Amino acid sequence: MKIIRYIFFPIVPIYYMVTSLRNKLYDRGIKKSVSYTFPVICVGNLSVGGTGKTPMIEYLINLLKNDYKIATLSRGYKRKTDGFQLADKSANADTIGDEPYQFYYKFKDDILVAVDADRNNGIKNLISSKVAPEIILLDDAFQHRKVKAGFNILLTTYKNPYFNDFVLPTGNLREPRIGAERANIIVVTKCPDNLSETEKHNVLKKIKPKKHQQVFFSSISYSDKVFSESNTIELSSLKQFTLLTGIANANPLVNYLKNIGLNFKHLNFSDHHNFTQNEVEDLTKEALIITTEKDFMRLKEYPSLQNKVYYLPIKTTIENEEVFNNLVKDFVKIKL
Repeated sequence: MKIIRYIFFPIVPIYYMVTSLRNKLYDRGIKKSVSYTFPVICVGNLSVGGTGKTPMIEYLINLLKNDYKIATLSRGYKRKTDGFQLADKSANADTIGDEPYQFYYKFKDDILVAVDADRNNGIKNLISSKVAPEIILLDDAFQHRKVKAGFNILLTTYKNPYFNDFVLPTGNLREPRIGAERANIIVVTKCPDNLSETEKHNVLKKIKPKKHQQVFFSSISYSDKVFSESNTIELSSLKQFTLLTGIANANPLVNYLKNIGLNFKHLNFSDHHNFTQNEVEDLTKEALIITTEKDFMRLKEYPSLQNKVYYLPIKTTIENEEVFNNLVKDFVKIKL
């Protein structure tokens, strides 16, 4: 894969120019962006792959749901439906996508969950619904510039930061690094627990935040329990199991489980993998399967797996959490 990416290096300047031109057309108002009078908060990234958008959306939901009516709006990647869909009791990963379904599964009594590739159309439908939200959280919409979010949270991982990357197809960036200037907050995600002040300072020097920006560092923490729809098991009590992942980067999870001394076999699939019937039949031969929350949203729909598949929850922990929370809350108060 890396060799193929290097072969396509001559295309990088073309991709760079096209995406730069697109951004300039939006910046200058030649291409239209729609702004809204109520709070629209975008969580996104510059790169393809997992930067922790789903845990960040869940963090914001938990931060705001007790005081405001919240809706999430995602594209609904790899769903089998089209257009606008508002999650209800019949929703599943096929109808709205695995990550939006995760939001619905965890917060269905507290928020609205919707999907639409056309975010403006999605917002229009949400605000005309019976219980219109006061705040809309846009999931993975940093490049969806037809919507001008009032507040942008940009995520980049500590291990693969955007400032060390190139645009596609050789690198992983969806647009040039300068796009980061649109962010109000930049969060360096998946940081090691022992990150020193010197290392943070070095990252800040490379990010070079603008006057309107603040940078935060966050880490992922794992639950000490795994869950099915009807049961809970202490993670430390697991003797042997199969780890199944269908996410962009499973290495942090694999390393964590190894570091706490667990014995497991790893089955690794592509991100947002749609499991075939043959794959499901093979999985029924496994005694116990531990997976991610996102993958559980798909696997739990198969009756033959329901008694053997458990998920390991994760959550985002943000350094200087109070400052971060106040920035978000202050934006909401100003818009409302």
